[in-house]
Amino acid sequence: MSGKLYIVGTPIGNLDDMSIRGLRVLQEVDLIAAEDTRHSIKLLNHFEISKKMVAYHQHNEQQSSEGLIDLLKQGQNIALISDAGMPLISDPGSVLVKNCVANDIALEVVPGPNAGLCGLVLSGLDTRAFLFLGFLGKENKAIKEGLKRIEASEFTVVLYESPHRLPKTLEILDQHGLGHRQMSISREITKRYEETRYGTIAEHRHYYQEQAPRGEYVLCIEGRTADEGNAAAGLELESLSLEEHLEYYLNTGLPEKEAMKAVAKDRNISRRDVYNAVKR
Repeated sequence: MSGKLYIVGTPIGNLDDMSIRGLRVLQEVDLIAAEDTRHSIKLLNHFEISKKMVAYHQHNEQQSSEGLIDLLKQGQNIALISDAGMPLISDPGSVLVKNCVANDIALEVVPGPNAGLCGLVLSGLDTRAFLFLGFLGKENKAIKEGLKRIEASEFTVVLYESPHRLPKTLEILDQHGLGHRQMSISREITKRYEETRYGTIAEHRHYYQEQAPRGEYVLCIEGRTADEGNAAAGLELESLSLEEHLEYYLNTGLPEKEAMKAVAKDRNISRRDVYNAVKR
């Protein structure tokens, strides 16, 4: 019989957040696939766990995944961990998990801390639904696509950012016309110098022009406001057909279902009415 892949969440700062179940799995598996073995050995040493590790990171994900699948087929049990938090969430692991599904290899998740969710519950913003985008990116194409999704989203948007990129990201958001939106910025979550700041994007931009960012950041951005939705980027809704209105949101990068929902909200009609009108 094939072995099992355990997807194990690890602490994002405070080692006391490591679960009892997670420790048991790391002790019992045959092998640990770690994003950075040099980083993860500190975790294992802290809990006095002696276990063979192999590197599994974004640069060798495809090749390493093939070797791990072979070991799993031979009956070995493997734990997948990232440097911090849940694997696959802005971290490597998706290729391996997809290959396990394709090869009918058993999967089991061992929950652990996640910086994005921690930042969200600290944000003071709407948590009923949210859009997680990870890092906004460095290339112009990725940034533009991300900005479109942030602008159009009616849900709270969760981003990650590094300290050296934070001021530039805040500048980009502000210059894109989002400076009025509320935002929380959390840094060093669960660590000694954990801090969450609240204010508008423009206020955060001004603050970090004066203060040097330190630590890893989670940004939670307020969803599209009623004024923004009604304005629909400066277009008079009364002058748009339902098809044109829907096309506007599709052009921002929203999936069709979410675009229909946004149109329905703007016009105070049901999503079914939008669907029936544009699908005739």
